[in-house]
Amino acid sequence: MVPRVPMSSPDIGDTEVQAVVETLRTPTLSIGPRLAAFERSAAAIAGVEWGVGVNSGTSGLHLCVIAAGVGDGDLVITTSFSFIASANCVLYERGVPVFVDVDPVTGNIDPHLVASAVADLTRGGAAADRWLPPALRGARRSVGRLRALLPVHAFGQPADMDPLIDTARNYDLAIIEDACEAIGAAYKERPAGSLGDAAVFAFYPNKQVTTGEGGMIVTNREAWAHLFRSLRNQGRDVFDGWLNHTRLGYNYRLDELSAALGLVQLQRLDEILAKRARVAAWYDERLAGVEWIETPRIASTTTHMSWFVYVVRILPPAQRDTVVRLLAECGIPSRPYFTPIHLQPFYREQFGYRGGEFPVTEHLGSVSLALPFSSVMTEAQVDAVCEALCDAVRRSAPLSVTGGVER
Repeated sequence: MVPRVPMSSPDIGDTEVQAVVETLRTPTLSIGPRLAAFERSAAAIAGVEWGVGVNSGTSGLHLCVIAAGVGDGDLVITTSFSFIASANCVLYERGVPVFVDVDPVTGNIDPHLVASAVADLTRGGAAADRWLPPALRGARRSVGRLRALLPVHAFGQPADMDPLIDTARNYDLAIIEDACEAIGAAYKERPAGSLGDAAVFAFYPNKQVTTGEGGMIVTNREAWAHLFRSLRNQGRDVFDGWLNHTRLGYNYRLDELSAALGLVQLQRLDEILAKRARVAAWYDERLAGVEWIETPRIASTTTHMSWFVYVVRILPPAQRDTVVRLLAECGIPSRPYFTPIHLQPFYREQFGYRGGEFPVTEHLGSVSLALPFSSVMTEAQVDAVCEALCDAVRRSAPLSVTGGVER
């Protein structure tokens, strides 16, 4: 009998349940001691001074964009090979996400292309047009100032940050780390979350650590931390009365129940990451050398991988989308990962993208496949997925390639 295999499952135990129940028995369910403890714990994991809990990773990225001073037409360099929130957060402040292509091994932003883009965008004119979205090229519409870099640590592996840090320093740019998939990861022995002006972790149920919904901004910039706390709480400042609001803010608060759950999850982080690494190793062992399947590769700069998802590449002549269908017929879920942001309908319409702009990103978007993955996955479940995957990959290739007879 084939074991049931969910796409992902949270790793929740009795201690987490007890923490939430105990919180329910208190008079404080928002902006209380559990949130403060959760923030301190997250900041310690990132190796920074300040943590600010918010209700989602997307909310955290939005507040970081505000802190970086992004306004009408201002530019933020990021990657299209990501979840759409990495770019949407710039649009919320009427800025413009400027995409550059990614490293073909990791899928993370290419720092050499970033350096070229920053130089050209700073120079302006025809040099800048190469990097701007098609709809903004030429004299049709003016753009604002380049404000920030927003690298994404895709799949739990940090981007190559040192060259990005050098570029940001040379041009006085902020760095916002999208570390939503990378809590507990390390780049050259430095924790993800400590490498920019601010970083964001996310705690959706498929993440390494979950609070159901939730996120955390971490930073060493005290002024930014105070701003984040005000913005998440309807613009109230520390000394404002409850109905007084110093600035335009949002209801991005993280409740005490979520914080109680998250605090216990962070206390188990090493255990959870070790279990996820074990599942990834099972996949590596079973898929090593299988024709038309490429397993994930870890960069030499990644000194600690925080496995978020296990994403393989289905190489031609095998056909990724056919593999998805064949796996579903066996009861095995899988997901194309990612659909490039610039090819999403809204970005095509708003910015004039038509494909062909970012060949590495578009190639990865066409071949990448996320397999079922979580810290509670069993070896028998991995066996079932790998058996079905290998069969589906073989069947997805044209008959003339696999030795069959085409008709």
